[in-house]
Amino acid sequence: MEELIERLTRATIGATFNFYRDGSGAATRCERLLVYLRARRDAPLLLVGEAAGHRGARISGVPFTSERQLTGCGPAEATATIVRRALAELGLEEETLCWNVVPTHPHLPNRPHSNRRPTRVEIEHARPFLDELARGRTVVAVGRLAHAILGDPYVRHPSHGGAADFRAGLLRFRSGGRRVRRFSVT
Repeated sequence: MEELIERLTRATIGATFNFYRDGSGAATRCERLLVYLRARRDAPLLLVGEAAGHRGARISGVPFTSERQLTGCGPAEATATIVRRALAELGLEEETLCWNVVPTHPHLPNRPHSNRRPTRVEIEHARPFLDELARGRTVVAVGRLAHAILGDPYVRHPSHGGAADFRAGLLRFRSGGRRVRRFSVT
């Protein structure tokens, strides 16, 4: 895990902001990510979203997690709150590793507190990180972009009114209602 984080801190992924390398708190974000990855080392399930958001992982360092969830202070992030609540309610929190197709933060030019869809090049540059974490795990795409990259299984992204569908998708997945595939890299 240390090697993955070292590579991540050196990575330039298109025009995204690498908050593991740059900005106040980068070392703290790296340490948090390391602790999280170690804790989920044997997690059989990998939930993969689109990219780090400006109120979530960009500040906390942990995918689908806000600073408020970690410390009780700082910004909350709606998607992180919904994802973590659903995982906890379904008993999946400890057996799920969360990640993003692009682990760094894509934002609009000169607007660091915005989010934008990652470009094809950014997705390609970030793919080795995803591939490494996906080996031997059941991978579930969260949202359309992740689904386009990874294929099935897929759950709806919880934003913009999708919380109930997201939870239902996880519930169906957990209860065996979906065929899943183990991810392998050839």
